[in-house]
Amino acid sequence: MRSSLLPIALALSAPAFAQSTSAGDVPPKDVKDAPKEDKDVVKASVDEDAQPVQRSIPLRGRTLGYTATPGHLTIRNEKGEPIVSMFYVAYTVPSPGRARPVTFLFNGGPGSSTMWLHMGSVGPMKVDASIPETIAGPPFRYVANPDTLLDVSDLVFIDAPTTGLSRLLGKAENKDVMGVDPDIDVFTRTVQRYLTKYQRWNSPKFIIGESYGTTRAAGLVDSLLNVGVQVNGVTFMSTVFNFADFQGDQSMINFMPTYAADAWYHGKIPGKPPLEAFLQQARDFASGPYALALQKGHAISAEEKQSVAQQMSQLTGLSADYIVRSNLRVDPSRFRRELLRDRRQIIGRIDSRYLGTEPDLVGESADYDPQGSAITGGFVGALNDYLMRDLGYKTPLTYRPNNYAETQGGGWSFAHKSADGRQPLADTSVDLADAMRQNPRMKVLSVNGIYDLATPFHGAEYEFKHMAIEPQLQQNIRYTYYSAGHMMYIDPPSARKLKDDLAAFYAGAL
Repeated sequence: MRSSLLPIALALSAPAFAQSTSAGDVPPKDVKDAPKEDKDVVKASVDEDAQPVQRSIPLRGRTLGYTATPGHLTIRNEKGEPIVSMFYVAYTVPSPGRARPVTFLFNGGPGSSTMWLHMGSVGPMKVDASIPETIAGPPFRYVANPDTLLDVSDLVFIDAPTTGLSRLLGKAENKDVMGVDPDIDVFTRTVQRYLTKYQRWNSPKFIIGESYGTTRAAGLVDSLLNVGVQVNGVTFMSTVFNFADFQGDQSMINFMPTYAADAWYHGKIPGKPPLEAFLQQARDFASGPYALALQKGHAISAEEKQSVAQQMSQLTGLSADYIVRSNLRVDPSRFRRELLRDRRQIIGRIDSRYLGTEPDLVGESADYDPQGSAITGGFVGALNDYLMRDLGYKTPLTYRPNNYAETQGGGWSFAHKSADGRQPLADTSVDLADAMRQNPRMKVLSVNGIYDLATPFHGAEYEFKHMAIEPQLQQNIRYTYYSAGHMMYIDPPSARKLKDDLAAFYAGAL
């Protein structure tokens, strides 16, 4: 399967499971149209359910007891009509006498379930994907998570409509949930319903969104504020707010420092200088000489083009000749194929530490994502075993790792009614800025993998630093970086650092 950026961005896109052996939080370009009738939908019930079980895990020399509650919330429109049965798995710890924080977590796509965050990040159980290689075949191993956030906050993992075990209800159609705005509306109602059902209105509230989930989270904190739900803190993991930043020259500028990180990791930079200083050099080049050269277009002289190509070659490991022939613009899929062509290898998109091979040495771009192929089977197998056998959840539905066939088959609307007005192509940083202005106590954490070729860390920096907020509000934003990819939490050292960074962030937001 060829997985490349969708025409308008997708950063959001990683390899799909439903249509191929790839996987991830973000969809491919070549998904097929969905079948006209989804027989699985008719099995969804309008009645809410919750099936709690008691569990415990060892954690830092003690035992952490908790309640795991898989269930469905019935979401209704303004007329009171049921439109979506939203599946969630909540983890709660008894906390007599004080209101414990509650965190709502979701993946992206659009069209991804929250299987990845649920089974890979800060939940109490975790799939073992500890090295950048293919997970061994079944039985897949999932274990108590030493880096769970459950000792700091209760956790609620939510599957987006039509993914996981979430389904449409009644007369609802795809158009009622598939789009930037209807999606934000459904998640707003889901958070409200959970707070009401479990009497958590006075709990400190946090949001964690990954990939397209960051697009959703930026709009969600503003939407929640507008209905009276004040959020203490929001974490953006592998960020994309403005889809226009994945087009044209700005996209090339945003990806350039990630190319440098990948070249450094794979030994294409002579002498392997200290990584942090090297990445700063790449940032300075990308936003300085490189941006200026791209801006000149055909007006650039041959001498300047050659000079910029030489500098870019020293930072990316590509030949200056290849860069010149690419008109200084090497898109991510070409880079993934070209960097290690001499070794007969391609690098991953979601995590460029992963390696794969192609059928020949002359292809222009990578045909698949080695990272997706490496971990999908383990996550899908483990999630189903954990949910249906270990937790004993009873349902007639089939768990959907994603629903890219419908969300990416032309059915998703990227138009957005932002805090500043109508946008034909969503930029929810406008909504985040509005929420930060109205709620200046809300804290923001930007979580970035330096080997992420889907949502590059320099792109996240650009988007955060171009929001219309005053300098004192910019101080509410904290940036953290990890020596891993888009799903940095699957890397054990990064997962430990992420837990520490989140714990410190929560302490500062309360």
